[in-house]
Amino acid sequence: MSAFIIETKQLTKKFGAKRVVNNVDLQVKKGEIYGFLGPNGAGKTTTIRMLLGLARPTKGSIHIFGKDVKKEKLSILKKVGSLVEYPSYYGHLTAHENLEAIRILLDAPKSRIDEVLSIVRLTKDAKRPVKGFSLGMKQRLGIATALLGNPELLILDEPTNGLDPSGIIEMRELIKSMPKEHGITIVISSHLLSEIDQMATQVGIISKGQMIFQDSITKLRQRSTSKIKLTVNHAESAWKTLLSHGYTTQRMQNSIFVENNSNEKIAEIVKALVQHDYSIYRVEEEKKSLEDIFLELTGQEGGL
Repeated sequence: MSAFIIETKQLTKKFGAKRVVNNVDLQVKKGEIYGFLGPNGAGKTTTIRMLLGLARPTKGSIHIFGKDVKKEKLSILKKVGSLVEYPSYYGHLTAHENLEAIRILLDAPKSRIDEVLSIVRLTKDAKRPVKGFSLGMKQRLGIATALLGNPELLILDEPTNGLDPSGIIEMRELIKSMPKEHGITIVISSHLLSEIDQMATQVGIISKGQMIFQDSITKLRQRSTSKIKLTVNHAESAWKTLLSHGYTTQRMQNSIFVENNSNEKIAEIVKALVQHDYSIYRVEEEKKSLEDIFLELTGQEGGL
């Protein structure tokens, strides 16, 4: 039995001559919240569509629950729930009636409707027509629909898209609760690192169709290198003084940057500057944010 709930090898999808997904090796362990991260157009949705059998790979393999999707697609998908793009409903029907229509197709027990409504906290709104729901409530109903078949794996594509701040918080808390409370492994795609950072235990970053990072959020943070910033008077002269004493530093405008060495080394540098009559206005640590690391990895110049 594979150690991974999802494992792809050299997964590739071409549209014409363009490789939208290029040799992606995805590895998702049981019980994880796996954040699938990348800029818009990076290949996330195409990858997810291939995982769900909605698009055929040009090359490569997909194994879910240790089974080959090509050979055992139906038996695999019975244990997978998904929410891809915006869910669609019968607006004139209630939440309960919408779920009943899907329940019949899945041949799930009737009791499951009340269970999933409770999970997504829509029990009080079960008898309301869906056309009166907020976008956040519709997204939660979409997750309830995905949970009807009692899946072991839940795949969510940009589930917080378009939600207001309170809706995002509700969705985030719901997703975080599911592995512990219901034993569900979750794959969640997003172009917002801040969202993935607050939910995921593991992260895979895709850029221009290629997987460029795959590990824990902790490991991603470890890529951050911190520096000590000293704001001084006569920065250029101070920088040259430090160089002449054997200290390797960088200067930018009125500040001198030191790679985060030991406290003793920083104390020596401060002492040397004071002895040469430089005024030190501020000493502070500067650390790259996860957003900075993401932008470096993906080569993005703008914000997300």
